[in-house]
Amino acid sequence: MELHYPITRRTAVKQLLRISGIVAVSFSGARSLGNIGSALAAPETNGFIVECLGQSEGYGVKELVKMVFDAAGGMSRFVSKGDVVALKPNLSWARRPELAATTNPGVLEGVVELCYEAGAKKVRIVDHTIHDARRCFALTGAGLVAKKTNADLVFPRSSLMKRMKLHGHRLDVWPVFTPLVEADKLINIPVAKNHGLTGLTLGIKNWIGGVGGRRYALHQDIHQSIVDLAQFFKPTVTLIDATRIMTQNGPSGGSPEDVAIKNTLILSNDPVAADSLAAGLFNYSPNDLDFINLAERWGLGTSNLRQLDHKKVTV
Repeated sequence: MELHYPITRRTAVKQLLRISGIVAVSFSGARSLGNIGSALAAPETNGFIVECLGQSEGYGVKELVKMVFDAAGGMSRFVSKGDVVALKPNLSWARRPELAATTNPGVLEGVVELCYEAGAKKVRIVDHTIHDARRCFALTGAGLVAKKTNADLVFPRSSLMKRMKLHGHRLDVWPVFTPLVEADKLINIPVAKNHGLTGLTLGIKNWIGGVGGRRYALHQDIHQSIVDLAQFFKPTVTLIDATRIMTQNGPSGGSPEDVAIKNTLILSNDPVAADSLAAGLFNYSPNDLDFINLAERWGLGTSNLRQLDHKKVTV
């Protein structure tokens, strides 16, 4: 199997066409592998972070989503007319939304709608789940979101996994879920929660759901593994769902006693900053979390929010 390298899009297209011709991907309306996008794109240089809190009685989650993007300049700052957009929520577990093991479907729906309003040609919801995908998509509400919004809900399967060169400090070649790297824009939408191995799982760790292969092997030297994945995928923006957070027994939880209501969204084009701010919701300092320290060391972003355009808004 040929390897696909995270080089420029133009060069990648030429190499892929020369090696294998135009590759037909098996989900509806997909582009060829020549359209490698988000993993190859240079991150935006003007760093920002927006913290949005729902305080008004009866506010809607989708209203919160619109407010946080508006404060960052609107979805059109990130999504252009004709873009194919991949959304990477955390849908790993077959849990109901109120258990905070997965991304709030209201948050997911709000992002899909804003992408289409900005002119996106197609929005795809993409996650390589741990539990059975059909059960995960049904119980988490992602299936209903896709039906309501006309988003593509991409089921993980081996035909959509391609071995790619990650150029990580630990990970070299690994099977990557191709809809995430084919998209023009990539939006990371993790849920904020406790994790038994890493302390927390936020945006940086969410990329374990972007690959296949022997994922249990990623838990060996897990902090370096997840930072290697994060430096490969490089999302357009990260939106951390902290409307409900799991404070214990993560990452799967299963009890309402594990959940705290925070009514918060955090949006940033700096994944390290996003995770650093979200860590405070659990009374962690960024220095307490090895994956944040490593990510900052390898140049993925900053934990110093004073270096960014930092806004706080309320609904």
